[in-house]
Amino acid sequence: MDNGLLVVISGPSGAGKGTICRRLREVMRDLKVSVSATTRKPREGEKEGESYFFIDEEEFVNRINNDEFLEYARVYGNYYGTPKEAVFKQLQDGNDIILEIDIQGALQVKKNCPRGVFIFILPPSLKELQNRIEGRGTDSKDAILKRMQCAYDELNYAFEYDYVVLNDQVDEAVEKIQCIINAEKNRAIRKNAIINKIREV
Repeated sequence: MDNGLLVVISGPSGAGKGTICRRLREVMRDLKVSVSATTRKPREGEKEGESYFFIDEEEFVNRINNDEFLEYARVYGNYYGTPKEAVFKQLQDGNDIILEIDIQGALQVKKNCPRGVFIFILPPSLKELQNRIEGRGTDSKDAILKRMQCAYDELNYAFEYDYVVLNDQVDEAVEKIQCIINAEKNRAIRKNAIINKIREV
């Protein structure tokens, strides 16, 4: 059995990563989702163990010291991290898994898992990105300005990814990512088990 495919999706805050990942789960039922840990407070509608594992900073730092994260980063004053053991187990079991993480974290994962598939989500424009962030109603004016400056800088990292997908229409963006995943799963380098089985016949 071949290992599963690790798909990493990231991009600027407000680009629509969460919406895209939720839609992907609806149309690709076998796609597993890694649940990240964070020290930030839950937003309205977020559920423990589904949206994130919400833990305090002391526990998060202890897990860092125990090397329990595939990646972690401090973003806007809060820690975010991907539990390592759960991801590796899913991949070893042959399951495809998707990580929705920030750019800092994605670049860490790329160093540790170079055979992963890295997809950068672009907003239609920076103005639309600002509208989306303001529409959340969760950030102060100063926080929004900080996020917009970060988004401007983060666009430079798009070239570190394998693919760039414009999130103008969610359904179109999801369809493009489905095509990317299906193509990547059929690359010869990922088909060791099938090739070896044919040799045995």
